[in-house]
Amino acid sequence: MTASDSNQTHPHAVTDFCDEGRRLYASALRTGRIARTEVAPAPCLMEFALLHPDPDDANWLRPVPPSAALAQRLHPIEREIRERRHFSIELTDSFEPFLAISAQDPPTTHAITVLEGINRINAAIDLATAECHTEVLTVQPGGGRSEHALNSALERGQALINRGISMRTLYQHTVRHSQGTLAYAERMAEGKVEIRTLEQLIERLMIFDRTVAFIPARDDRQVALELRHPGLVEYLAAVFEQFWQRGVPLQERVSYDHTPDGISGVQRSIAKLLVEGYVDEAIARRLGMNVRTARAHIAKLAATLGSGSRAQLGYLIAQSGILDQDH
Repeated sequence: MTASDSNQTHPHAVTDFCDEGRRLYASALRTGRIARTEVAPAPCLMEFALLHPDPDDANWLRPVPPSAALAQRLHPIEREIRERRHFSIELTDSFEPFLAISAQDPPTTHAITVLEGINRINAAIDLATAECHTEVLTVQPGGGRSEHALNSALERGQALINRGISMRTLYQHTVRHSQGTLAYAERMAEGKVEIRTLEQLIERLMIFDRTVAFIPARDDRQVALELRHPGLVEYLAAVFEQFWQRGVPLQERVSYDHTPDGISGVQRSIAKLLVEGYVDEAIARRLGMNVRTARAHIAKLAATLGSGSRAQLGYLIAQSGILDQDH
């Protein structure tokens, strides 16, 4: 479509009269003209060029004949159809030599395909969803997801549920405080869907029928890898199963046992990451919480252990023995 075409009224706009516009246009056709003051409640009549000024009296408007108005609206549509038909013929002719080549050999399934851009990533996932027959495994790290992400997930999930496909999803414990995610889980509960949570997870992962998997290839998630090598997919499925066994069903309460010093399970996890050298932002990302929450936990941990600095905190964590306890 050309730039000029994009500025034209949508083809169905001529049918979008308000009731008052229909009545006034019919009245103008019967009487041959209509007062300007009468059409004020129906500006669509002027927008669709169905009335024009009366050359004899500026206070009146005359109706454009329906046949002329219809021809005026149809002309750009017919022109666009002709242009698109011509373009489709040119496009087919351009691809014909390549189609002939590809027809000589069976299509090759690539073990690894790089997907650049959200649109291409989503298109590949949509195709895998459509071709799925038995099972979907997903890992969704981080806290509560955006409304847009949840709506997309719900749309895909409903399509799978309707076909009787089972789904297992791993989230982080922090989603238990996300009303949007909990509402999504409730909507999905009508199908063969299981959801568990863990404190820490690997990066995002989707596996369909254990034949194709998707993983991010860049931190901004603008690039993903589509994996179809059986060995790679099976390995990722085994990793998923390891995490799944440790997960807590969403319907069950997560128990955070405190040490005698009052240090919670979350704070023990933060302590371990601190000792391993992770900065606040990385700790928050790994535990699926925002940086402010992570820093609040670090402050509580420091206060409990009596630390006055980050360097001292690492030493006190090591000396306290809290990392030797079972989580």
